Amino acid sequence: MKLDRFIRVAIAVVILLVFIVATGALLFISEAALNVWDRLKAGPPILLYAYVGIMVLLAITAVWLIWRLVIRRQIAPNKKFSSEPLSQADIEARLREAEAAGIDVSHAQAELKELASRKDTVHLCFFGEVSSGKSSLIKALVPEANVVVDVVGGSTHNIRHYRWRDDSGAEILLTDVPGIGGHEEGLTNIAVEEATRANVVLFVCDSDLTRSEVVSIKSLLEFDKPLVIVLNKADRYTAEEQAVLMQTLLQRIDDIGGQLDRDHVVAVSAGGEVDVIERGSGGDETRTRRTRPADIGVLVVAINRLLTREGASLDVRRERAVFRMAAARLAEAEGEYRLQRSEQVIRSSTRKAIIGALAAISPGTDIVIQGFIGTAMTQQLCKLYGAAPRDLDIEEFLSLSQSRVGRALPLSLAVAGNGLKAFPGIGTVAGGLVHAVAYGLIFDALGRSLVLTLSRHGELLPEVAAKEFEEGISEHLEAGVRRVAKMALAEKAD
Repeated sequence: MKLDRFIRVAIAVVILLVFIVATGALLFISEAALNVWDRLKAGPPILLYAYVGIMVLLAITAVWLIWRLVIRRQIAPNKKFSSEPLSQADIEARLREAEAAGIDVSHAQAELKELASRKDTVHLCFFGEVSSGKSSLIKALVPEANVVVDVVGGSTHNIRHYRWRDDSGAEILLTDVPGIGGHEEGLTNIAVEEATRANVVLFVCDSDLTRSEVVSIKSLLEFDKPLVIVLNKADRYTAEEQAVLMQTLLQRIDDIGGQLDRDHVVAVSAGGEVDVIERGSGGDETRTRRTRPADIGVLVVAINRLLTREGASLDVRRERAVFRMAAARLAEAEGEYRLQRSEQVIRSSTRKAIIGALAAISPGTDIVIQGFIGTAMTQQLCKLYGAAPRDLDIEEFLSLSQSRVGRALPLSLAVAGNGLKAFPGIGTVAGGLVHAVAYGLIFDALGRSLVLTLSRHGELLPEVAAKEFEEGISEHLEAGVRRVAKMALAEKAD
């Protein structure tokens, strides 16, 4: 109890002292300010204006320095992650900015050119798994089309377009794409991209949806593609089985957050040829091929109804989907550009760290040099990835990383020594060269860990970035030893 009372009295005394000092300081400042003001008023007006101007400038400078040091700057939202629909002006502006920065935008521009070429034409894309009967349905719709139908399945290995006319006489392009889920690499991506460019996707299946089909439909719905689910080979089911299966398909769409009208799920039969075994009176069996008539009338009705109901909105929705795909192409190009530029920045900083270590002639100078290089590298990489950290964030990241460098330095020195000995003619190398290579390895690992954090999070998170550095330093050291050793030997030779 006595100790508690003593602490409270001590705190009260401290508060009293702070109050007295603060009051005295306020009175002193007030008196000084009033004296200065009186003298300024008594002097020439130009002196008063100059004094006020200097004070305002100093205040603005102080506020700017505090803001830059303490306040986290807001990063402009990246439109590629925006949920708002992209307009043509948006994507074209982004393409111009990226092209001016030296980014390859040819793939994104190609999507816009392809969109422009389809402006006055309606495209219906037949999409589905291998051997679901897409090509057979097109053959039934356009008998004169030269469609290759292989009974083994998977006969479509590229994109094919066929002309068809609806009830109004308008010309429509039917697109046949490779089946998804095949063994050939890249065909599924080709099919998905072409479906994205179409006005309407006719998703062909022959039973309940598989997991891969559900994933494909979900990706198409994310692009706001109008869908018609086509249950092909429906002649294999009874009327009751068809009704249950079509209700199941509707439920599958509902489960993944899609909305589909009942008349957008149709059951058809593409017809074609089928092998039939006939048994004669004497018990002999003969195999013959018979032609099954196509039953696609309900599909034609569904297509015509959708085109009439949706009208001009089909073009608008297609444009939005293609703009999003172009934005994705641009994002890929930006990612590749950032990786290339970050590699240049890391190599340049690593080289400077090696030179700094070789040039350090007195204890402690290498720490100052490496700190300057580390700050510059961090700022460059953050700018490259669109991050705007506080100076305090950079300082905290480098400070946390430096604490981990202390534990990793022995490992770095060992790796550096082994790496240098791998070069013929080096033999036993000087300690200074080993030390330089060790610093180079650390900077190489530091830069790559920072790039990993920026690419994942889009901003500099000091604790996270330092942890990435600590966890990945061994891997980065082993991967970069020969590259950094070559740089060090080149600088030593010069």
